[in-house]
Order: sequence, then C-alpha cells, then structure tokens
Amino acid sequence: MTETSTLPTLWERLDGARIVDLAQPMRTGMPQSPSHPRFRMVIERRHGDMVREDGGSAANEVILTGGHVGTHVDALGHVSQDGYLYGGVEAAGVQSHQGLSRLGIDAFPPYVGRGVLLDVAALHGADVLPPGYEVTRADLEAARDRAGVRIRPGDAVLIGTGWSREWDRPGRFIGEEGGVPGPGPDAARWLAEQGVRVAGGETVAFEQIQAGRGHSVLPVHRILLVESGVNIVETMRLTELRELGVPEFLLVLNPLPVVGATGAPVRPLAVLAS
Repeated sequence: MTETSTLPTLWERLDGARIVDLAQPMRTGMPQSPSHPRFRMVIERRHGDMVREDGGSAANEVILTGGHVGTHVDALGHVSQDGYLYGGVEAAGVQSHQGLSRLGIDAFPPYVGRGVLLDVAALHGADVLPPGYEVTRADLEAARDRAGVRIRPGDAVLIGTGWSREWDRPGRFIGEEGGVPGPGPDAARWLAEQGVRVAGGETVAFEQIQAGRGHSVLPVHRILLVESGVNIVETMRLTELRELGVPEFLLVLNPLPVVGATGAPVRPLAVLAS
C-alpha cells in the first residue's frame, strides 16, 4: 500500500480557480485575414434525415477552415525568409502537398505554463489602441513595470491592444479602416530577448498593420518565427482578461495536432488563482 499524501493534489489546488476562455467564437462570416481560406460550417445531416429503428437521430456538420483562421497558433514553419525556415531549414526540402515534414504545428508541444498579459492599451488609458498604432519596446517595458511583473524565459506573453472589442466590425477588425495596432520589429526583438516561448495578441496578424499596407510585409513574423523560434498566437479574445486586471496566470495552449500544417485553431485557457 502507498501512503496517502497530505499535500493537496494538482486538481485540488485548482479547485475554485477561474477559467477565462481566450478564443474568439468560430462562425461563418467571422473576420479573418483575406490571405487564408474562408471559414465555413454547414450542417450536413439534420435531425430526422436518418431515424434509427428506436427513434433516435443525430446531426453532424462539415467544417471548412484554414489553419490560420480564428484563434490559432502559427507553427515555426509558417514563414520563411530567403527560402529558409527556423534553424536554417531549407523550406523546399521539407514541404510537399501533404504539408511540412519538419516545423509543422504537430511539432508544437502543448504549453501549460506561465502567461503574462502586457496591457498596452491600459497603459495609455485606452480601451482600444488606435488603428495602425505601433507597439514599441518602450510600451512593453512600461506595461511590464506598471503590472509589477517580470518576464521569465519560457513564458507566454500576450499583448493587450483592446482590438478584441472590434470583433463585430469585420472591416475594421482586419484593418480595412485605418490599419491594425500591433508590435513593431523592435518590440518583437524585445520579446525574443526575454526568451519567451510564445507571444500572442488580439489581431489577425501579430504585427502593426499600417493603413493601406495590408500584409505586404510581416517583419514581426520573421523575427519571432524564423529568427527566434517563438510561436505566435493570433486573434485572441483578451477583453475579459484585461477587465480582470490580472497580469499573470496559468495558460493552457494546445492547438489541433494537424500533421504537417503551418498553423491550427486553438482554444487558449487562462486559469486564475481563486
């Protein structure tokens, strides 16, 4: 027989914890990057289309989606620079119509660890940052100091811009009306210098998108994915987390393990101490 420990179990320590869902709801017509296939969900079989002899029936659906639609994680193989992926891997040598043989989203180990929210919008006394605003290194450092936290190697750092509030205005959300706020190259280098494992935000691209520029260049993706090996989470819903004002939490991040995919949908969960 083994002795019963008097220490609380992991699930007992989490008893009463608050769970905050950080994913946007996925629905036909939701805002998404025009660079990726449109999301569509339709009921393929309705209740009553087929009825079993005992009167039972079932419904099911067909879901069409790209890997970078809704709240999702970018695999390290999502972006290349001059033909090469993270770690000097030649993109042409690992890609085929079946996906990536290396650095796909199936290679992402589920993340269960410390999450830190750097609320840049709150730093500036705003609910939402202006369209096209560049989040700088100074912004991130000031938001960190304001929250009274420090960034540790291996953390997941989320940037609050308030852009989740624009979700129901698709044109504005994707940047058609003046661009989208997000980190610039210097902010990306700061994140990499901290040794973060994951970086995330509320917009369809974890970038500053200037008015009229669209996704013509994505320097933050290059710096984080290709140069630094930092996965990116996009289109997160951070409104509730920002309203609670909790700067650190347990983050659970486990994207769908689609073999060879360059990204996959995810439902991130923030677990807050009771």
